[in-house]
Amino acid sequence: MGLLEGFFNRINDLTWGWSLIPFLVVLGVFFTLVSNFVQIRFFKQMFAVLKGDPEAGKHDHVSSREALLVSVGGRVGGGNIAGVAVAITLGGPGAVFWMWMIALVGMATSLFECVLAQVYKEAQPDGTYRGGPARYITHGLGPEFRWLAVVYAICLIAAFALGFNAFQGNTVAGAIEESLGVKRLYSGIALAAVAGLVVYGGIKRIAKVADVIIPIMAIGYLGMALIVILLNILHVPGMIVDIVANAFGLREAVAGGMGAAIAQGLRRGLFSNEAGLGSAPNVAAVAYVPHPVNQGIVQSLSVFIDTMVICTCTAFVILLSDVYQPGAEGMDGVVLTQQALASHVGEWSKYFLTAAVLLFAFSSIIYNYYLGENALSFLTGKPGALHGLRILVIFLVFLGATAPAATSVFFFSDPMMGILALVNLIALAMLFPTAMRILNDYRAQLAEGKTPVFDPEKFPDLAIDKAAWADAKEDV
Repeated sequence: MGLLEGFFNRINDLTWGWSLIPFLVVLGVFFTLVSNFVQIRFFKQMFAVLKGDPEAGKHDHVSSREALLVSVGGRVGGGNIAGVAVAITLGGPGAVFWMWMIALVGMATSLFECVLAQVYKEAQPDGTYRGGPARYITHGLGPEFRWLAVVYAICLIAAFALGFNAFQGNTVAGAIEESLGVKRLYSGIALAAVAGLVVYGGIKRIAKVADVIIPIMAIGYLGMALIVILLNILHVPGMIVDIVANAFGLREAVAGGMGAAIAQGLRRGLFSNEAGLGSAPNVAAVAYVPHPVNQGIVQSLSVFIDTMVICTCTAFVILLSDVYQPGAEGMDGVVLTQQALASHVGEWSKYFLTAAVLLFAFSSIIYNYYLGENALSFLTGKPGALHGLRILVIFLVFLGATAPAATSVFFFSDPMMGILALVNLIALAMLFPTAMRILNDYRAQLAEGKTPVFDPEKFPDLAIDKAAWADAKEDV
């Protein structure tokens, strides 16, 4: 076991240690510049999706908003509560600034990977769609690259559907036991049962559940943060000055100064918003939209909500408290966030944070499961395999909740995520010219005063499933 752990730790060092983050940053900046700041120019359009799409319901498709909320539910998780606290502890207030910066360029990366997921999505008999990096690698780069798509799919199942779901079960059960005194066995049974009801309903039920719980989750957490900000409104300008000063080394809150702030901000920001990691495109592909760029724009909003809104809320709660002491040791992660919130509004807030952790983790579980389901459908279409995955995921959620030490078996999760991210970024760089063609088609139709509609006939050289776009012209 030690030899195996050492092997995966080496993979983790080679991916997350030195290659992946620079690759993500460079590609994000490149996509931003070449696309003429597409994420800024279409920022207003991102919010139009929040009102919903009646045409999606008419055809019994998953709507763009539902796909957005499933994606937000997956991105928003422990990293927004515990991860931000770790970034501030190790990198100082300046880490928050670099989280903002990586989110801005990540919005462009997410847009392009989700555009490609839409372009190469496949229509299913039940009226849904499937897509994502495995399929845009195969259809976009050609069948000779299928082996790369297989590597991606296996890593996606191992990291998200199996490893991360065990960790999420552990997080929920631990939070409930700590604040409410409920034994892990009971919370594990309840969590596994509810997860089972949702995942056995497929993507449509997952989308419907996300459409309900994600707004409650996000608005509730945002509301609490706004209360904290209003209670400390006179200290907000000084806090923002402190964030910027620490980001550029003008003030040094922790050892490592500016370097620590950049490293922690970039790392935690990328872990949280997942832009470029290849996970969100799996969900983006299921949405019914008239043009691939529509969903790309929407998924940019998902990155914005995750980092610029939710992560910022956590950061402000911590930095405005007396609990946080720059460079102090002994308190980090979710404990720091809990204590900071309690210092503002009282001890009752630990129950609120427990509820937030519960919703964040549950939304991540159903998101992680769907990523695994989508990857498995690419590897094999056999119903028995899908049934087996569902049972395994439910069991692992229960195991993670009731036997926290068992999660140490899933030490391979982060290295597997590192590999799938590198595979996705390589494919994204190779397919970027195709994504730009689709973006230019969208822009040209807007310039003509039209509502952009995707016509596969205009791209005869691309391996597009025309059945996936059969309803677009009629509805627009």
